[in-house]
Amino acid sequence: MSEPVRTPPFAPFEWMLSSRYLRARRKEGFISVIAGFSFLGIMLGVATLIIVMAVMNGFRKELLDKILGLNGHIVVQPLESPLTDWKDVAERISRVQGIRLAAPVVDGQALASSPFNASGVFVRGIRAQDLNGVTSITKNIKQGTLEGFDEGQGVAIGRRLADQLSLRAGDSITLVAPRGAVTPMGTTPRIKPYKVAAVFEIGMSEYDSSFVFMPLVEAQAYFNRANDVTAIEIYTTNPDRIDTFRKSVTEAAQRPIFLVDWRQRNSTFFNALQVERNVMFLILTLIVLVAALNIVSGLIMLVKDKGSDIAILRTMGASQGSVMRVFLITGAAIGVVGTLVGFLLGLIVCLNIESIRQFISWMTNTELFSPELYFLSKLPAEVDVGETAAVVIMALTLSFLATLYPSWRAARLDPIEALRYE
Repeated sequence: MSEPVRTPPFAPFEWMLSSRYLRARRKEGFISVIAGFSFLGIMLGVATLIIVMAVMNGFRKELLDKILGLNGHIVVQPLESPLTDWKDVAERISRVQGIRLAAPVVDGQALASSPFNASGVFVRGIRAQDLNGVTSITKNIKQGTLEGFDEGQGVAIGRRLADQLSLRAGDSITLVAPRGAVTPMGTTPRIKPYKVAAVFEIGMSEYDSSFVFMPLVEAQAYFNRANDVTAIEIYTTNPDRIDTFRKSVTEAAQRPIFLVDWRQRNSTFFNALQVERNVMFLILTLIVLVAALNIVSGLIMLVKDKGSDIAILRTMGASQGSVMRVFLITGAAIGVVGTLVGFLLGLIVCLNIESIRQFISWMTNTELFSPELYFLSKLPAEVDVGETAAVVIMALTLSFLATLYPSWRAARLDPIEALRYE
């Protein structure tokens, strides 16, 4: 008598049975509903994870670009004595390899006013040649021009500040500083009008509504600086190599200085973003986990319902492995298809996130993603290949793990017990 021929793993009949179990008949409608919700849960979970992580990546990248585009990557502040030798120090630092720009600045606070409104502003005095090296300003001039910036007494203001004060290029803005001329009656505020030479729009509301740039010499006179500067803002070619530049800058300065880099200035902000990102990942992973548990419950019910079918298959010669693979394919198909559809949906939404935001804002007549709250004027999305791959692998892994226990139960089913009451 010849031995029975064993079918190879994942034989065609296993795939056929799995596909038939996925297409449930009317009396198995409840099982089909559970499978449908499992598919939707995994699809929406994967898509939501990809979208949220992409938006948070884009949010961080845009903020980093805006912050580092306007502020220096390293700030040189004086120790022991004022920075009266700022020209020589800036010249020596600018010759360090990897340093793109060393800009002496005079910083101060003032009240900006017009005939229509008033607002507190941050005034930065800077040379025209240095301001031209700050590309986030020069590439985003919306009105006026920066030509002849050093020669005149004009200032450059942000777009939101101009709108708030109802000003345009060519109009006059009045700056009021609390510490002005010293008189026998005490220190009087300094009040001086300036022509608005240019209006810029960086795209970060905090800067567009508060920054005012004026010529360095004028700022020194306005803030009573005795031919010194507040600090030297240093822009590097690679902000991620900031530790290397700190040592080179300290050596090139040749005087006592105190350095503050962009990580120290914004550590709280970016740490909060990182924590929020990690928490969101964990929360949204629970959606995929719940969907995977739905696969478990759906398969267990399917195994109970198909007990007699399994028993007949076993008596016809199907091995335990074959039965297990049938239900493994059935459950994994839900997870794989749900993951792939969710992946495609997430990518489509990420590529059109700003258009979708504008459409929803138009439909609901509300402002989604307000620039005043989120600092940016548009919704960014940056898809990270590694993170997206991790999301897809995580969803597939959970889907496969969810099928193991029900498939194992199906394979362990005793044919005699299953057919006893049939």
